[in-house]
Amino acid sequence: MWRKRFIALMLLLAGFGVGYFIYIGQYQPDNAFAKFPFKYGLDIQGGTQLVYQADTSKVAVEEVRQTMDALRDVIERRVNLFGVSEPVIQTEVANSLSGTPAQRLIVELPGVTDIKKAVELIGQTPLLEFKVERPDGEEKTAIQAAYTKAQELLKSPELTEELKQSIIASDPLLQQDPNYVNTLLNGSKLQKASLIFDSRTNEPKVLLTFTEEGRQMFAQLTKENVGKTVAIYLDGAPISTPVVREAILDGNAEISGNFKITDARELVGRLNSGALPVPISLLSTQTVGATLGASALHSGVKAGLFGIIIVAIFLLFWYRVPGLVATVALSIYIAIMLMIFKLIPVTLTAAGIAGFILSIGMAVDANILIFERMKEELKKGKDISDAMHDGFARAWLSIRDSNISSMISAIILFWFGTSLVKGFALTLGIGVVVSLFSAITVTRTFLLALGTRGNGKVVKFLFGNGLK
Repeated sequence: MWRKRFIALMLLLAGFGVGYFIYIGQYQPDNAFAKFPFKYGLDIQGGTQLVYQADTSKVAVEEVRQTMDALRDVIERRVNLFGVSEPVIQTEVANSLSGTPAQRLIVELPGVTDIKKAVELIGQTPLLEFKVERPDGEEKTAIQAAYTKAQELLKSPELTEELKQSIIASDPLLQQDPNYVNTLLNGSKLQKASLIFDSRTNEPKVLLTFTEEGRQMFAQLTKENVGKTVAIYLDGAPISTPVVREAILDGNAEISGNFKITDARELVGRLNSGALPVPISLLSTQTVGATLGASALHSGVKAGLFGIIIVAIFLLFWYRVPGLVATVALSIYIAIMLMIFKLIPVTLTAAGIAGFILSIGMAVDANILIFERMKEELKKGKDISDAMHDGFARAWLSIRDSNISSMISAIILFWFGTSLVKGFALTLGIGVVVSLFSAITVTRTFLLALGTRGNGKVVKFLFGNGLK
């Protein structure tokens, strides 16, 4: 018995310690625990969300996922260079009017409420491409004919710029270069760019060093095009069209385009910050003000506090001593959850807070199942100690099954959901796991530590429920 009471006392002290750690870390900024702050999402902290659409029309279907992952990594690296705190960059597939899945990139910049500044942070990251000569044939002839026809048509002074762009976009042949063909070698295969100078003319050049995959692709590309030109395009415009004299096997390529040293240095910086594997266009922007975010946080916390207080009053009124134990266990559960949010850390959004509040109800539900089973055992005339053990044993299967189903739902939501849904699913999933510990371990330990015996009227009243 004393062993159980010692364990219960340690759990109580641990819960108090965790609660104290959260309190001083939140309200005493000079304290060592303050280095573990809560991490808030864009809808609470405020900031800017940018939605870009990626043009993957020239990417093979099996390469789209890999290309979008590379795009996300490039943008994340570029944003991090500017010191934005905890940016969230993710990709998603959206339905388009044409029926073809649209690849989108979502960039969330907490604390950045100036849209113009946010767009500047992303910057015009260069699209670097390597193209080879288009072979003579019907395709090349058709593209050149389309270009000639379009040039004559676009000369009309009556056409607005919008109509000109519409004409170009309506003809697939005009989307292709008549002289060069795209290859799979692009900026995603670039390891780094360096500024060098020609040993004879002292002209600045840009040296490209490829990754191992890029080195192999570049070697194959130059090997197959000896005596031909390989065009280097940056943002859709050729900056160098060198003739391949021999296969280049070491993975190094030089770009010489009559650069000024300032232009060459700027190009190196842009390439090192990330050359895009595919073009992107800005679809939409959204700004969440700090005031609106603070209001959402305040509303969520207020709802949680009111909910906890009402649940605690119900537990105390309806279940008496077990209700008091459940309230203490619930407090420890909340303290553990908040500690996890700080230490992982979990990004708290309005949806995530809703998931946390929902998990509190699930934690209480497990306790109610246990107490109802205890009441049934007491009605059979069992001693309160036996009723506790049997009540927990009978309730465990129901608690296990309901929590497993909740975990499966949370995992599915997290795996397939958008960023908003993922925040909800993550806090719900963590809450389910911790609530199991709270209900089965903490509540059980506290009840058994009371050491209550017998099945008299006083015991039945203190450990029963309802109005009896």
